[in-house]
Amino acid sequence: MSAIPAYTPPDFSRPDLAAAPAARTEPAPADGVLPQGFHATSNHPEYLHLGDGDWLLARESRMDAVMILRGREVGVMEPRLVKRGDPVVVGRSEEGEEGIYVHPAGFSSPAAATGKFAFRTRGTRETPFSRSYDELYAVLRHDRERGHIVWVLGPAVAFDKDSRDAMQFMVEHGYCHALLAGNALATHDLEAARFRTGLGQDIYTQVLQPHGHYNHLDIINEVRLHGSIPRAIRELGLSDGIIPACERQGVPYVLAGSIRDDGPLPGVISDACLAQDAMRVHARRATTVIALATQLHTIAFGNMVPGYHVTAEDVVRPVFFYVVDMTEFSTDKLANRGSLQAVAILTNAQDFMVNLWHNLR
Repeated sequence: MSAIPAYTPPDFSRPDLAAAPAARTEPAPADGVLPQGFHATSNHPEYLHLGDGDWLLARESRMDAVMILRGREVGVMEPRLVKRGDPVVVGRSEEGEEGIYVHPAGFSSPAAATGKFAFRTRGTRETPFSRSYDELYAVLRHDRERGHIVWVLGPAVAFDKDSRDAMQFMVEHGYCHALLAGNALATHDLEAARFRTGLGQDIYTQVLQPHGHYNHLDIINEVRLHGSIPRAIRELGLSDGIIPACERQGVPYVLAGSIRDDGPLPGVISDACLAQDAMRVHARRATTVIALATQLHTIAFGNMVPGYHVTAEDVVRPVFFYVVDMTEFSTDKLANRGSLQAVAILTNAQDFMVNLWHNLR
């Protein structure tokens, strides 16, 4: 499919790579402590030289992690998970000098011919996004059956009836294989299912309801009374919305808590490391990520997701990462944190979701 470019691996017959030494490891001196000179991974494909011209691609990589090399197996893990004695790959060069090669150009396509000066070389509020949308539709249709589509959502998606209905459609029709969010998205989605409001406003008319500012607190209290989100959905008869759709369809969702959470809802993971571990499960499988109106969760997940995915058939393909927000600041922030593969679409949550809904159904 044209929307998913082919991967061009490095040419390991190049004289410099053919002469590269084998990658070295040193044992971790203690749990969660790395040896001096450890190699930190990027989100690009990275190879280790095992000797005799044999190079091994690190699967399931991520930014700011380390490689553990045991025989012919390389694992990538967060430094806090390293155990005493683990063989950690060491080396700070990335061109093969120490048996480590980082390959950022595997999915590159020939650049359009331009002169030395050109306008609009980066995405801004003035950028037309028609092609980005068309590519996204094609990717979603492909990955619906042959990938793992992860959504990272802020609560704005649940504040509007149409965007909430559109996201429910994505879940029910196979365009969402995992959902990552915080306490707020689930709270306001369940508030809408119970009271038809989002932070006290009618989700269609946006009219403030009498005592509506209590509604999100009331739904948190009711869910806590029932003991869990699934049980509350069942016993309160909540039938519409994003979280009820995830429950019906068996789509996993990870709710990562923050210091400002009300409640929080049962099931929200308040330990940051445990939340990261739960999100990382889906980062390892992700082939397409859509991060919508949530800056902190977007940056967090962006740091966990590599720019490539190795399929069960050992095919290397890109991981598509779309960042949707109204401001350039939010989308630039992710790029500034190293996720250069992210494609920005600058619009509001409702317009984006309804656009997808109309073109995919």
